[in-house]
Amino acid sequence: MYSVEFVLNDYVQLRFDADEVPGPVTLNCYVWPMIESRGRQWREPDLGYADTLRSLTPGIVVSATERTGKGIRIELDRGAVVLDPTADEVFVEVAELMGPANFGWVVWRPGEDTFEHLA
Repeated sequence: MYSVEFVLNDYVQLRFDADEVPGPVTLNCYVWPMIESRGRQWREPDLGYADTLRSLTPGIVVSATERTGKGIRIELDRGAVVLDPTADEVFVEVAELMGPANFGWVVWRPGEDTFEHLA
């Protein structure tokens, strides 16, 4: 993960690169992710949240998982980014993963797949 961009205090974009993918991969988080770093959990209202999220860059992705009822977890060498919102936190979409033109995109919505428990 090489970039964290806050968009009008509305959502956050996480950008990734890899040797196998020609161009950046962007994860738009339409709910504020929970951050695990320095032995604690950080949520968006917490003082220092934005700095903690930015401190994960540059970071190497160790693993990425998604599980129904657990959400999406991206484990980095400096901490973790977790998207596991409550129903009250989601308006239309949870997240969207976009890559180069030949990569395509994926959208996570409440009530579907990984987030079916938010229906």
